Amino acid sequence: MAVCSLILAAVASSGAQAQDANASAKNNQYCTNIADAASDARFALQKQALADMEKEIEGRIKVLEAKRAEYEEWLKRRNEVLEKADETIVMIYARMRPDAAALQLMNMDEEIAAAVIAKLNPRAASAVLNEMEPARAAQLANVITDAPKREKNPVRQN
Repeated sequence: MAVCSLILAAVASSGAQAQDANASAKNNQYCTNIADAASDARFALQKQALADMEKEIEGRIKVLEAKRAEYEEWLKRRNEVLEKADETIVMIYARMRPDAAALQLMNMDEEIAAAVIAKLNPRAASAVLNEMEPARAAQLANVITDAPKREKNPVRQN
């Protein structure tokens, strides 16, 4: 009887091993069959991610190009303003009393007045601006710095 139970156990274990081997073969066959589809799906996801990144980069390049154009325009305007103040005029205003220079510059075109003040030495320019009305002095300082008109709460592009 003991021999019989050993034979049954051996047959049962060989049957279980055969089922495990059969299941393993089916699993391997399934994996082999879907490997191409999974690879294609991964490729499609990667391709889409690259396309999205390319669009984002193109958008950022457009923003940077717009900023570069804006700064080039700003530099051009600034150079034009500074060229308007001829050296002879600047020397004349540098030798004037600050209150007299301020009165004349207040009545001048703002770009020319700003160019003259920008070419004065800092001590003379500050004395002249000090003699002006604060609003006009601030206006001329804005022209000198040529601060571009910006929105109060600009949205930052990431």
